[in-house]
Amino acid sequence: MSQIIGIIGLGNMGCNMGATLVKKGFTVIGFDLSEQARQKATAQGMQSVSGLQDLANKSSVVILSLPKAEHVEAVCLGEQGLAQLLAPDSVVIDTTTSVPETSRLVAEAFALRNIGFLDAPVSGGPAGAAAGTMSMVIGGNETLYQSVLPVLEAMSSVRVHVGDVGAGNIAKIANNMLAAAHLITTAEALTLAEKAGVDPEKVLQAINAGSGRSGASQAMFPNWVMNKAYNSGFTMGLMRKDIGLAASLAADLQLDLPMTKQTATLWQNSHEQIADTQDFCCITQYTNPDLFS
Repeated sequence: MSQIIGIIGLGNMGCNMGATLVKKGFTVIGFDLSEQARQKATAQGMQSVSGLQDLANKSSVVILSLPKAEHVEAVCLGEQGLAQLLAPDSVVIDTTTSVPETSRLVAEAFALRNIGFLDAPVSGGPAGAAAGTMSMVIGGNETLYQSVLPVLEAMSSVRVHVGDVGAGNIAKIANNMLAAAHLITTAEALTLAEKAGVDPEKVLQAINAGSGRSGASQAMFPNWVMNKAYNSGFTMGLMRKDIGLAASLAADLQLDLPMTKQTATLWQNSHEQIADTQDFCCITQYTNPDLFS
């Protein structure tokens, strides 16, 4: 492969995305503030660097995998950020679940230097990143999107180009709002069944054969809830952040979305019982601790 890919943020998602790209034949350079994360990346076949300058000097495509929008802005627009370090015609692919305002701000700054930008948040968790089976929702210029399609195809099994810069963020926020709600509603449905004397495992099978099925019932409950594994790799804190983004977006648009509001309230109210560091599927324990703990 002629392109050298840089990855900034070597957590569960970023490191696994990098390892997948290495397996597909790409040269990958990784950067993270954590030396331990850099060592883990090196062990998985990536080159690691200790600063943004080295990564920017060597990479033609840079992938961001960061916790929040403010980290994206700092890495891209801060002092000695990517806007100053990357060469013209470089492309930045931001897989962070960010906000459209940040993506548009970064894209405008990059455009002054002829640097391309796509917001491309992902679904599928660390396992999907490691297997190259993630889903990506992508915002940005169509021609730019096509130019990095080989990289995106190596990282994911499904890609939906939804519109201009920021559109990917909006699609991901909408998706995660539904995922957060479906975890709760499925937990309530199985609680209803249990209290009525019917086996929740059997009812889950029935739901997945009917019109009430969802990503929560088909993947999250079998893989991480009913077996009480709670090891999806995605935390309560990250989902609380994402559902907060949905509620904030609705408020900014002056929309009355009662289910979104109630979902955000339930996730926030669960904070005293379920810490940010716990797996996000633990929200089911807030509905029925006896059944799901």
